[in-house]
Amino acid sequence: MEKILKMLKLIGKKLLYIFVATLVVIVLPLVFLIRVIESLIKKDIMKFDKKKERGELGTYIMNHWLGETYKAQNNRVFVYFLFPSLFCFTLFVGIPFLQGMYFSLTDWSGLNDPSYIGFVNYSTILKDYAFGYSFFRTAIYSVLNIIFINVVAFSLALLVTTKLKLKNVYRAGFFMPNLIGGLVLGYIWQFIFNRALIQFGGVFDPSILINGNSALAGLIIVVTWQYAGYIMMIYVAAINNIPQDLVEASKIDGANAFQRLKTVTLPLVAQAFTVAMFLTLVTSFKQFDTVVSLTQGGPAMKLPVWIGSIYSKTLLPVVQSTDLVAINIYDEAFVNRNMGVGQAKAILFFIILLSIALIQVYYNKRKEVEL
Repeated sequence: MEKILKMLKLIGKKLLYIFVATLVVIVLPLVFLIRVIESLIKKDIMKFDKKKERGELGTYIMNHWLGETYKAQNNRVFVYFLFPSLFCFTLFVGIPFLQGMYFSLTDWSGLNDPSYIGFVNYSTILKDYAFGYSFFRTAIYSVLNIIFINVVAFSLALLVTTKLKLKNVYRAGFFMPNLIGGLVLGYIWQFIFNRALIQFGGVFDPSILINGNSALAGLIIVVTWQYAGYIMMIYVAAINNIPQDLVEASKIDGANAFQRLKTVTLPLVAQAFTVAMFLTLVTSFKQFDTVVSLTQGGPAMKLPVWIGSIYSKTLLPVVQSTDLVAINIYDEAFVNRNMGVGQAKAILFFIILLSIALIQVYYNKRKEVEL
């Protein structure tokens, strides 16, 4: 029991220090302004008595933030350089996020005066079969997208880090699709699927975009083509940082290419896998612009029976097969004019995505140690 109390006390102390440090960071720009005024008028406006005895918290503030110690000066300089970016982040991300949390608890439609209704919007989401199906399709798309992008990107990275002529040209070529905007990319590939490939007949005729499952596969192909080159550059940087002494030693020991890949390359690029998987995970879940231009969320198909049974639907309704979560949130807010419900979906989506991303990073970090 004493150990638990001691641990809780330690946690409380840490949280208090974090809270105090946050307040000091907010106040520091004002402190900086006062210091500038002091230097101009050559008079001390804010002066601290160095000999004055302070409590533990006061000592922490002076030693880490407001005093003349190396730690305090270093922390202040860090905050001064960070403040412009932090101010913009707070203004354009932090405050709108908090406003969004409030609007998710209201009946706001975008035109009326919002009225507080509690968690009604969240209970509405739980009964929304379209959102449940959308999240299911997004999960399938994200898992497959992560696998394909990372496999293709790592394979390309292995290719362009070999003794290959014009490898820099290949790197630039593989990376170039990432420079094309998602909307433009979707329209280009829509033309390829609907006009060009069907001329070959066979599996390409009719277009893969007219069927729900194949349309999702087409979306994965497009996004993999766009994003693999970007992820490839992360793997290229990691592979180039592998000490050549280890590679040469493995060759002397008689290791073939596959054995070198398994015992040397993969363990030493584990950190790159963590970064690449995090980026592809977040990008896949937030996919929006390419879907809008490629499939517009369609084609339509019936709600799967097992999802219909969860929502007690005896007559299965029609749903959009590539209506990913980001599209569903947009339609709810801006097409159906249910801003409150749309914002509640966005908050819920944020929480789920944050949880998945943290689990993925934690799991990958453990794998890094094992490798």
